[in-house]
Amino acid sequence: MNEYTNKNKYDLEERTSLFGENIIDLCKIIPRNEIISTIIKQLIRSATSIGANYMEANGASSKKDFRNKIFICKKESQETKYWIRMLARAHDQNSDDLKRLWQEAKELSMIFHKITSTIDNKH
Repeated sequence: MNEYTNKNKYDLEERTSLFGENIIDLCKIIPRNEIISTIIKQLIRSATSIGANYMEANGASSKKDFRNKIFICKKESQETKYWIRMLARAHDQNSDDLKRLWQEAKELSMIFHKITSTIDNKH
């Protein structure tokens, strides 16, 4: 799995893209059954949505639009934590990778929470 360097840790565009790529890479190697396939679809959808919404936030037409897109990033990060947890329950291998990805989703969620709360406190 790709890991981000310390330099990229503060580049949210790169960090969210790498996170989505890491989720995709892991999901490619997990054997499928009916339950896992459903979870993986949801996980990939929410995890890759974080970066897509962050890119949209960077092109926002207003502060309100920026805040709304960042809030979606936060929600998608939280949802991704849920799906990682469900995947860990359904698939008892790759636990180190899943823990690392869950931690990254948690950190992203906290970053986006801080951004939205900072915006809210300025008004």
